Amino acid sequence: MDARVSDLRTKLEIYRAGSNGGNLANCPVRDVVQGVFGRWSALLVSALAERPYRFGELRRLVPDISQRMLTQTLRDLQRDGYVHREVFPTKPPSVEYSLTDLGRSMHGALNVLLQWAGHNHGDVRRARARFDAAG
Repeated sequence: MDARVSDLRTKLEIYRAGSNGGNLANCPVRDVVQGVFGRWSALLVSALAERPYRFGELRRLVPDISQRMLTQTLRDLQRDGYVHREVFPTKPPSVEYSLTDLGRSMHGALNVLLQWAGHNHGDVRRARARFDAAG
């Protein structure tokens, strides 16, 4: 048996054992990764890795995102511990978002994948075109 298949089976057994009944929906890796790979999450984390941003700045930085989706994505990132939200007592109150230590550590790993995606985007598009043409 291929060592990679054996390794995958071992990981699946660990996930099943840890999920009280074998439900892979409770997989710890899936649980963490799904929040990071939302449509806007990686982009917002990358922006916040540069510096803290106010809500309006993020809205202008990502013009395709709706205000509701930006709010929800930031709230989800905050809930997972990646983003810190600070409210300043101004009139009207201003809010600034920044990465936490956990967010910065996650961005380090995410950045490697983002760089890979940037370097390989053309290859992926060509592979899709070949697949679609053959289909």
